Amino acid sequence: MRIHAFTDDVLAEHDAVALAGFVQRGEVSVAEITEAAIARAEKVEAKINAIEFPAFERARSAARRPASGVFAGVPTFVKDNADMKGYPTRNGSRAAQAHIAGEDGRFTAQFLKQGFVVLGKSSLPEFGFNASTEFELDPPTRNPWNTEHSAGGSSGGSAALVAAGVVPIAHANDGGGSIRIPAACCGLIGLKPTRGRHMNNAAAASMPVNIVGEGVVTRSVRDTAVYFAGMEQVYQNAKLPAIGLVEGAGKKKLRIGLVIDSITGIATDAETRATVENTAKILASLGHHVEPMPLPVPPSFLEDFVLYWGFLAFLIATFGRFAVARDFDATLLDPLGRGLADYYRKNIWDSPAMLYRMFQTEKLYRESFSAWDAVLTPVLGHTVPRLGHLSPAQPFEALMERLKAYVAFTPLNNAAGSPAISLPMGVDRNGVPIGVQLQAAHGAERTLLELAFALEEAKPWPKIQSA
Repeated sequence: MRIHAFTDDVLAEHDAVALAGFVQRGEVSVAEITEAAIARAEKVEAKINAIEFPAFERARSAARRPASGVFAGVPTFVKDNADMKGYPTRNGSRAAQAHIAGEDGRFTAQFLKQGFVVLGKSSLPEFGFNASTEFELDPPTRNPWNTEHSAGGSSGGSAALVAAGVVPIAHANDGGGSIRIPAACCGLIGLKPTRGRHMNNAAAASMPVNIVGEGVVTRSVRDTAVYFAGMEQVYQNAKLPAIGLVEGAGKKKLRIGLVIDSITGIATDAETRATVENTAKILASLGHHVEPMPLPVPPSFLEDFVLYWGFLAFLIATFGRFAVARDFDATLLDPLGRGLADYYRKNIWDSPAMLYRMFQTEKLYRESFSAWDAVLTPVLGHTVPRLGHLSPAQPFEALMERLKAYVAFTPLNNAAGSPAISLPMGVDRNGVPIGVQLQAAHGAERTLLELAFALEEAKPWPKIQSA
């Protein structure tokens, strides 16, 4: 049930930085790299279903043109909720026909200036609401480590393509864990940045509380570090400390808080708990001080985030003809999207208090980091489920209970606007990766990358092709 495309071609097991170096030195052509990535995509796509829109001929044309940027010539995919000029955007939904974008979104333009060759758009669950890339009527995106299991969501297509070896790096974004969750499911690195770190596409910029962070999923910490350094060459927020190019572990010994159980009151499962505890031991062996810490937000935070989630679904359901496409039909939303919108309608009078508390989350989070340099938690409340467990076709109430138990640790950073990274620190009994999460103060992505480099060296990531 494991599937990957790694082979003895020009891509081999190289990360994106290595491939960009080959191109820069003239050791290999962009056309050769592009053809190898297309061949890999064609080898595995029927089994993982991760490509929403293949654009192989466009990629071949792009590969013949000169490129610049830190990843010039490196193949990638753009998640299908980001507008890219001339490409369709479907948002994983049947509620409207995919529209052809007339221009790049602001973030998309910043992303493309890194020099990538785009092979197409990657899959996501409808409007990114689900933590698994599954659909009511269409086949799911499958996890390459075990195709009976979820690839996570909402950036599940990108994660599956990187994990399977099709490309070394792919676009992802995160409104409640959607970079970190699929990274954890597929054995990848996924860093959600501080709010304001990058330019925003239109949908994120219009939110009353902007919970969306843009980034990538990768197989090496180096790729993630170089990506963020490259993005700063295009746009740097003067209100945040620069990340710069992080090239290895830091020397400073840090105070790291430890949280293993979430505010849901549901205990983290044994395999995930053991992985987090083992990571804590590794960090301690590296000289860091690790000890348990209290949660920085009250239990009511979860209900507030669910109501905000419902608010966003309500806006799409109500104003989709103006915000999505003229042919938008809310009755064609999947049961999760309709259920979230209905949930908000029933609780609409709680909106002012919910929004006030959501805005307060950033203050509570900042106060909690007066005593800590980083916090270690699970990414997910339990190991990666089999496909169907989080299917949007099941009754809304049952799915929401499962999502609350599963997506228990990631939403805090979206509401607070703080950075967090998922790292692949274990593998469960089904051969599926287990991720851990490190969180830091606002603007402290550098701290997270330095810790990630240290853990990568101390316990190299599991490889799908050798496991």
